[in-house]
This record gives sequence, structure tokens and C-alpha cells, in this order.
Amino acid sequence: MTAQLNARGDVAVLIPAAGSGVRLGPGAPKALRLLAGEPLLVHAVRRVAAAPSVRMIVVAAPVSEVDAVRALLEPVAPVVVVAGGAERQDSVAAMLAAVPAEVEIVLVHDAARSLTPPELVESVAAAVRAGHPAVIPVLPVVDTIKEVGPDETVLGTVDRSVLRSVQTPQGFRHDVLAAAHRAGLDAHTDDAGMVEKSGTPVTCVPGSELAMKITRPLDLVIAEALLRVA
Repeated sequence: MTAQLNARGDVAVLIPAAGSGVRLGPGAPKALRLLAGEPLLVHAVRRVAAAPSVRMIVVAAPVSEVDAVRALLEPVAPVVVVAGGAERQDSVAAMLAAVPAEVEIVLVHDAARSLTPPELVESVAAAVRAGHPAVIPVLPVVDTIKEVGPDETVLGTVDRSVLRSVQTPQGFRHDVLAAAHRAGLDAHTDDAGMVEKSGTPVTCVPGSELAMKITRPLDLVIAEALLRVA
């Protein structure tokens, strides 16, 4: 059954899905790899669409796959599909251009975090709604972290109490994210890094173990196990 989005919602979710995902091995673009018989992107969209505040979902697909991705997602939820760019930053800019100015909150979410619960989407959006211009979900770092020199010699042990592992969706006031993209900053691995570089404070909220990033073949095995119990 196709999900119904909230026409009165104040949240747009952008999902870049144009990357190749080479660490998952050769094959289809990462977002279209199968997890329990369905593409990662389908799992991600289904969970985002279940968040009550979401008004629209925009997906950036590989240029050659736009029509196929649109057809793939049509039974899942009403989704706007645009052609992705050469870099992730270009894809986010293309998706952002499709969001009306009156939608005040924009979340950027990785398709590879396919099991992210709707509650985390709502938590990030609520923090932006409460007045924070940029919000990221995070988890404490549990491993011991070493600083290592060029010759693989340990230089020291990093204090992990001040470190956090960052997840998505990352949330922003629409105008804040748009301004960061207009500034033409150098490429970043995430939008929070771009906004941070522009001088805007970024606030953390608790993340979710289910929002793991599916990057390697082993991650697919773990995600399938989580699907059976989640």
C-alpha cells in the first residue's frame, strides 16, 4: 500500500541515491542493492514516509535510472525524483531546488541507512523546530581510538568521551541549508560539515542503533538480521 504523506507537514526529506557504492562490490548503484529482496532505497523511503511530519520526499537518482527509480518508488510513497549530480553535494543542491520555500525544515538522509526508524526522523525535525538551525543524530564512540603516524606507529590515544559517530537524517532550517549551498564551499562528506564550515552551530540529538550505514557486504548480513527482529 502506498504511504500517504502529511500535506500540512513542515518537513522535506532529501535522499541522495546516485552513488555507486564501490565498497559493497560491483553491481547496481548502492541505493538499489537488495536487502531482503527489496532495494535499500525502498526500505529507506518506506520508513521516512511513516514519519508524521514529512510533507515531501525528494530522491536524487543516477541520471540513467531516473525513470526506473520513479517507477520503483511509486507504489511505496509519493516521491519527487530528480537527476543526481557528479558529487553528493550536487545531488543535494538539485533536490533542494525542488523543495518549496514554505517548507521550513529540510532533512538530508542516506539511502544506505535503510532501517532508520521514523521516530529518529521526528526527533531531528523536532529539534530544528525548537530553534536549532542544524541538527545531527549521533551515537557515542565505543571503540578505543588511536592516533597513528605515517609509519603506523601509535602517537597517542584519543579521548573518546568527546567523540561522536554521526548518522542521518541531518536536519536544517531550509534557509540555512540553502545558504550553505549557495556559498559554494568545497565538497564535504555530509551537509552538516558544510553548514558547520559556514559558521552555523550544529546541535546533536541521540541517534539510533538501527540507523547503521550499510556500506560493506557484512553490513547487509547484519541489516537482514535486524529486519527479522525490528
